[in-house]
Amino acid sequence: MQPSDAGDYSRPISEDEAEDLLRCICFKNGPPRTVGVEVEWLVLDLHRPERPVPADRLTAAFDQVRSLTLNSALTFEPGGQLELSSAPAASLMECIDSTAADLDAVRAALRPAGLTLTGLGLDPWHPPRRILHEPRYDAMEAFLDRTGPAGRAMMCSSASVQVCLDAGHEEPGPLGHGRRWQLAHLLGAVLMAAFANSPAREGRYTGWRSTRQAVWAELDAARPVAPPLDMEPRSAWTAHALDAPVMCVRAADKPWELPEGLSFRQWMRSGVPRPPTREDLDYHLTTLFPPVRPRGHLELRMIDAQSGEDGWMVPLAVTTALFDDAEAAETVYRVVKPLAETAGPLPAPRNPLWVVAARDGLADPELHAAAVTCFSVALEALPRIGASDAVREAVAAFNERHVLRGRCPADDLRIPSLGKELRT
Repeated sequence: MQPSDAGDYSRPISEDEAEDLLRCICFKNGPPRTVGVEVEWLVLDLHRPERPVPADRLTAAFDQVRSLTLNSALTFEPGGQLELSSAPAASLMECIDSTAADLDAVRAALRPAGLTLTGLGLDPWHPPRRILHEPRYDAMEAFLDRTGPAGRAMMCSSASVQVCLDAGHEEPGPLGHGRRWQLAHLLGAVLMAAFANSPAREGRYTGWRSTRQAVWAELDAARPVAPPLDMEPRSAWTAHALDAPVMCVRAADKPWELPEGLSFRQWMRSGVPRPPTREDLDYHLTTLFPPVRPRGHLELRMIDAQSGEDGWMVPLAVTTALFDDAEAAETVYRVVKPLAETAGPLPAPRNPLWVVAARDGLADPELHAAAVTCFSVALEALPRIGASDAVREAVAAFNERHVLRGRCPADDLRIPSLGKELRT
């Protein structure tokens, strides 16, 4: 979602302008009214998912998908993952029904090519392989390669369910949006643990329930982490974004430059290699990957892609109920607030709470207890936000199969050619 503020995007931007802009656009005030979802999928062979799909076969199938008329925005990730991003919907069910119809159309278009959408947080079989060769991805790969192989796995092998919710009211007091912001980072660890669905990488089990999250946490020092939660969120995010390293300096007629250790703030002050513009700032924000990204709304990015055609609906429904139903949000905030002590001062996703959530899932007693209460509260709230019987039944079934038993999808996942399920 691009900021809608008017202005010349191509002229140089000053430090004061950038700070004012970020403060205005990162949190939009108002009651929660809309919900959106971004669903990413691995695109694999329908019958032999462990076999690599030739790039030309994927490209031909994607041309068929591009010809579809969809309500969602369609994009393809560097490794050939397919993503649908819903339009903001006025209700949970509007979001679900619209996205489900688009997914049905996409699956039908892929089927003649012998391909299918597969919901796993990380490709368990294949090493990263980039099939999109564009300046953005060339620069991103080169930048992330500086800190190891995790960048390529993130770009080419990962998939998620991202839930987008309104930022909500700015509350009285010095922290403003801080309560909902803190809820997102504490409940986010519970959601990640409950829906962890990526126990393997490149043909072996890793010992992590969410290997996807472990991969993201291995990126460079600043890009995947949250700003401090004890600061007012607008100020914290503004400082975090401007002090984060610039991934690349875009150019129209030559390879993009990859500066070493240049923050966006330093770039504005120096004007070297050229003065940055509003367009550059907007692009810079898309290269930051914290678990919760404020884009006017809140983009919750910590949930692994889910197995099954309808599995993505469960985290969307649970998260929406716990955030946007006032009674549920109040109860859940009290439940997850003690998790801040476990998290400690380090930012997510590198603090102890998030590491345990990614590694152990709901086998961790503290996260299990929190998840049991959160799902109970969500099941009570779903009728109040208009969830259909089918959605409520899907959440209840997930709760029975996984949450109450202290398990997550990774614990039950049997991956062809890798033997039995994750061993603990």
